[in-house]
Amino acid sequence: MSEKKKKVVIVGGGITGLSAAFYMQKAAREQNLPLEVLLIEATNRLGGKIQTVRRDGFVIERGPDSFLIRKKSMDILAKDLGIEGELVRNATGQAFILVNGKLQPIPGGSIMGIPTEVGPFLKSDLFSWSGKLRAAGDFIMPRSGIDGDQSLGHFFRRRFGTEIVENLIEPLLSGVYAGDIDQMSLQSTYPQFYQVEKKHRSLILGMKKTSPKQAPQKDSHGASKKGAFHSFRNGLSSVVEAIEAQMEPGSIMKNVKIDSVLKQGEQSVLKLNSGQTVTADAVILTTGHMAASQLFESYGLLQGLKEIHTTSVATVALAFPKEAIVQDREGTGFLVSRSGNFSITACTWVHRKWPTTTPDGKVLLRAFVGRIGEEAIVDLPDDEIERIVLEDLGNIIEINGKPDFTIVTRYKEDRPQYRVGHRERVVAAKAELKREFPMVKLAGASYEGVGLPDCIDQGRAATDEVLAELFGE
Repeated sequence: MSEKKKKVVIVGGGITGLSAAFYMQKAAREQNLPLEVLLIEATNRLGGKIQTVRRDGFVIERGPDSFLIRKKSMDILAKDLGIEGELVRNATGQAFILVNGKLQPIPGGSIMGIPTEVGPFLKSDLFSWSGKLRAAGDFIMPRSGIDGDQSLGHFFRRRFGTEIVENLIEPLLSGVYAGDIDQMSLQSTYPQFYQVEKKHRSLILGMKKTSPKQAPQKDSHGASKKGAFHSFRNGLSSVVEAIEAQMEPGSIMKNVKIDSVLKQGEQSVLKLNSGQTVTADAVILTTGHMAASQLFESYGLLQGLKEIHTTSVATVALAFPKEAIVQDREGTGFLVSRSGNFSITACTWVHRKWPTTTPDGKVLLRAFVGRIGEEAIVDLPDDEIERIVLEDLGNIIEINGKPDFTIVTRYKEDRPQYRVGHRERVVAAKAELKREFPMVKLAGASYEGVGLPDCIDQGRAATDEVLAELFGE
């Protein structure tokens, strides 16, 4: 006797939706479940922010370029896809902060901006002696006493003072969110710092005790030779292509949007802009939060998600002949302090950090522009953004000649901001759906982590939840 198939629709073909779809189909095959999976993507391509350009021997990422190895889910996904042999680890080297127009090395022993070695910190020109003395207050300062959420800026300024925050901690911690450290949620972005303070009181002593020991081998700059990041030899799109190739035939719909969602008993009926309707036993919604809130606006649900702000960013990849760039410092790139008069927020020397991306005799730079309060540049024409970026870079390193080509990529109102109270907003939204549309799950970068492994974790968690509800433990 054949059991009637259950249907799961996954909305959104970014890494969250792709991982959910892949693992949903994997579970169906391995457990012989009567399950049909359909992935619906509004654009003509899968991958979301992941987009690799392969041109003239270069491997150029338009979006994310790597992921933390210590977060295991992407490595596990690569193994499950059979492409783990394509993983490459980043080359290490000195990273810099641009302060007052000068590239200053990030002090050795800094763990996410927290100084854990006295010598390199005292020798650093990133800070004045008064700034160093103020940071030393962390050794004697009591715990904050705040049990709820607070901003990263408030938390770190209290412990280390403004100078350390602005010249080191803010560039390091706010970059991935392109956010304002004085509005970013400690609880939702870097909760480990709160836990370290709670347990050890001093962040410096606590990070020193809890962080993994550095490898004994060091390069000439004192950096560990073992990179902390992975990517794929032929770019991050490799994982997108592998998932798409292994999905069941007919299980992906592109260029299709969801116009509305109706509840029909214990099922959802999705009306598509193509005129079709799809009835689903479960829906995993991996779109951005604004699209999710609009989809349920007529029900008065998920409207709190509109309080999640977004910002616009752009990246500019620049390919040069090797002789065009004179770099008197060995390193992998730099971050820019907000105190500087520059439009760029960071630059990666990609040919050094990821040698497999760049042909011999060439140099690949990748600059970033746009963050909270500085988004206007993203709206400029490509050639104007290129001009501004080249002018900034020319004031930092010596550039002789024009690039062979540039690639400008914009992400408009796309980077979710995890502001104070973010976790409560997400919990409330999920509770609303559980009460009114229990067959619909939320997952993705807007909610519980923007990194690729975080998104994969959310996709897998939603998959596990759906399978448990449809088929039991």
